[in-house]
This record gives sequence, C-alpha cells and structure tokens, in this order.
Amino acid sequence: MDQKRARLLNLLREKSFRYSPKAPFKLTSGRESPYYVDCRPVTHSAGGLVLIGEVIFELIKDQDIQAVGGLTMGADPLAHAAALISYQRGRPINAFSVRKFTKDYGARGRLVGPVRPGERAVVLEDVVTTGGSALEAVNAAREFGLEVDQVIILVDREEGGREAVEKQVSQVRAVFTLSQLSSTETSAKIPSSI
Repeated sequence: MDQKRARLLNLLREKSFRYSPKAPFKLTSGRESPYYVDCRPVTHSAGGLVLIGEVIFELIKDQDIQAVGGLTMGADPLAHAAALISYQRGRPINAFSVRKFTKDYGARGRLVGPVRPGERAVVLEDVVTTGGSALEAVNAAREFGLEVDQVIILVDREEGGREAVEKQVSQVRAVFTLSQLSSTETSAKIPSSI
C-alpha cells in the first residue's frame, strides 16, 4: 500500500470508523450493525480531501474519463477533490452531483455540473452497504446520457453492495473495505497527519 493510501486509511480509522457490539448502529438501509462508517469527518477535512483526490485521481488518470460524481451529498467531496487534483496535474476531469430528487424549477435536471451527454464518467460513493445509492447515481447519470461503466467506492462495508453494483456496472473498485478499517495492521506504521 502506498503512503497516501495508508495515510487515508489511518484517517478513516481514526475519524470515521466506530465499533459498538453492545449498542449496534442503525444504518441507512434499515439494518443494524456493530460497525459504523461515517466518512464525512474525513471527506470534509482539508487533509482528507487532498488524500482522497490524489488516490481517486491515481485510479483514473490513464483512462478516457471526462467526469466524476455521484449522489449528493456523500459523493460530492470525493468528486470535487478528484476534480481539483486532476486540474493541478494537468488532466482536468470535471465533477458532477446527482440530486436526490428532480427539482421542479430552474433547469429541472438531477445532474448538476459541467457534463454533457456522451461523456465518459465514473460514479463515486463514500460508503457502500446495499449498493442502492451507487446504483441510483449510475442510473441517473445514464439517463442524462453519460457513459458509466465504472464505480469507485471509498469504503465497501462488505455486505453485498459491491456485488449488487457489479451486476449493472462492468468495473467496480473499492479503495478500502470494512475489514481494512477494522484491522490495526497498518496504522502503527504510517502517521495520518499530512
């Protein structure tokens, strides 16, 4: 694991991962779990954004991709971080957001951002449990006219969501898994501060 990924993993362990077997957490899906992953403390921090942008950009920099985005609000910071790093590296890739609901005023679309039908896009997701949010974003992007054949997940909870997305998208990658967040193997070696 390279230094940036290791530092990002440590940040997620420190600020986003919680374990409570005696008082399980209720998830968005309605399920209960002793594991809780809230990426926002990392995805909304300056240091986290830099690492996220660099890690995602490394995954897509050699591909013919024009845009990255996903369902607001979880995917927004990931997309913005990747877009910023891509611009700084001389390979601009725009960001877009998929609204949860179509607005009945203004342009009325679900997608927000400088994207055009026919462009190749990667859908991003912060945490995947069932895959429902990622697939909603994929479907909305495809309905808009974007070509989406790839999803990148920051944290896969390993509860079947990734497999559900793989049924509709040819390439699905997780930067990290719940198993990696719950392990302490790397954290002692790499400082998380940047």
